[in-house]
Amino acid sequence: MPFRPAAIIATALAATLLSHAAMADQLDDIKKKGELVIGVLGTDEPNSFVDPKTREIVGYEVDIAQAIAKKIGVKPVFKQLAVAARIPELQQGRVDILAASLTHNKEREAQVDFSLTTFVTGQKVLVKTASGISDLPQLGGKKVLTVKGGTQEPNIRKAVPGVDVVTFETTQQAFLALQQGKGVGYVNDEASLVNDYAKLGAAKKDYTILSQSISVEPLALGLKKGEKSLKTTVDGVLRELESSGEADKLFAKWYGPTTKLQFDKRSFKIDSDQI
Repeated sequence: MPFRPAAIIATALAATLLSHAAMADQLDDIKKKGELVIGVLGTDEPNSFVDPKTREIVGYEVDIAQAIAKKIGVKPVFKQLAVAARIPELQQGRVDILAASLTHNKEREAQVDFSLTTFVTGQKVLVKTASGISDLPQLGGKKVLTVKGGTQEPNIRKAVPGVDVVTFETTQQAFLALQQGKGVGYVNDEASLVNDYAKLGAAKKDYTILSQSISVEPLALGLKKGEKSLKTTVDGVLRELESSGEADKLFAKWYGPTTKLQFDKRSFKIDSDQI
C-alpha cells in the first residue's frame, strides 16, 4: 500500500476532533438547553420537600440550587429521586447536579465530584421510649429502620455490631414504620430526625432521640466527575452566598429559631470541599 501522509494527517485530525467532542463541557451544554436539571429527594424536610399548600418542591438545598441556576442564566428543573438512585442518575446524565442530602465521603469521591460543603449534620437514632433503650449498644440484636442507599445503614451497623437493619425506599416510610411498631429505632441525619420528631406532636412523649451521634455527615452538591467548569461555577455561587450573608439567611429560613428545628446558629461555613 502506498504511503499517504495526507491521509494520515486527516485521520489524526478527525481523531482529535472526536476527542474534543467527547470532552464537551457540561456547563456549555446546560446553557445551550436553557435549563439545569437538579436531582432532589423531595422527601427530606427541610432540605427538599413538597410544600403541602403549593405542591412545589422547596427547601434549603432547593434555594441553593435556584441560586446556581440563576447565576448560570437558565431555568431550574427539579427531579425527584430515590436515595439509592442519586448517583446512578447523575452518572447517566439524567440530572446535571444533585441537591439531595448527599453525604460527601471518600468512598463516593471515586464516583462523583462534590461542591463545597453546604451543611454539616450528624446521624442519630430515634427510639420508642417504651423500648427502654437509652444507649446505642442496647440496639444490638434489635430491629432498626432507615432509608435504603444512604450512609445511615453502614453507619449504624458500624456503631452497633449485631443490629438488625431494615431499609425502606424513603426516610418517611422508615419513620412511619417506626410508628407502626415495625422496629424499635429509626436512623436519620440529625436535622431531619429533629424535624420528624417535631411532627409527632403530642406523641413526642412516647419517643426519645438518643444523645450519641453515630457519625458526622458533611453534605454537598453532587457533580459529574471531571466537569471542572461546572464545579468552578457552583463553588463560586456557594462562596458568594457565604460572603454576602445569604448563607446565614438560608440557614435561618429553614433551620433557625423560628422553624420546627429551632437551631440557634450554624456550626459550619460554606468554604471548603475537603473532608
